[in-house]
Amino acid sequence: MKTLLTSLALVIALTLTAAAADAAKTPKVGDAAPRIEGKDQDGKTWKLADHLGKHVVLLYFYPKDETPGCTKQACGLRDRMGDLQKQKVQVVGVSFDSSESHQKFVAKHNLNFPLLADTDGKIADAFGVRREPGKNMARRASFLIGLDGKIAHVTDVPSADVHLAEMKEAVAKLGGK
Repeated sequence: MKTLLTSLALVIALTLTAAAADAAKTPKVGDAAPRIEGKDQDGKTWKLADHLGKHVVLLYFYPKDETPGCTKQACGLRDRMGDLQKQKVQVVGVSFDSSESHQKFVAKHNLNFPLLADTDGKIADAFGVRREPGKNMARRASFLIGLDGKIAHVTDVPSADVHLAEMKEAVAKLGGK
C-alpha cells in the first residue's frame, strides 16, 4: 500500500510539474509575442512579423474544427469581423487540424479570416498551449497582440463565450494601439 501511495504521489507531482512548465511558457501580458509563422487553409504562409505595426492581432488557439465550442467561437469572431476590421484587428485561428480540414471548416461556416494548420504543434508549443505533452491538441487560449508585438491580453479558459466577451472588451480598451 505504501508503494502504491508513493507511486501515486510521484505521478501527481510529475503531472503538476508538466502543467506548470507549460503554463510558464505561455506568454503573459506585456511579454513579446513569439514570432510565429504557419500555413493557412489555402497553403499561404502567414507570419506574425508581417502584421506588427500594421494590425493588432487576435491570435486564438482552439482544440478542433467542427466541435461545438470551436464552431461557436469561430462564428462569433466571423460575425464581429466588420467591427474588428474598423479597429485594425487581424484575426487568426490555430489548431492542429490539417489545411484540408480548415478549408472545409471555413467553407461550411463562411469564415472570413485565416486558420493556421499547426499539424506539428510548433505554434502551439511557442505559446505553451498544447493540452498535454505529446498530444496533438491545443487548449482554448486567445492572445491579443498589440501593434508593438507585445501581448496586450490573454484569455486562457475553456469557455468560447468567455473568449468572445473578454476579447471584445480587450480590443475596445486597446483601441488600435
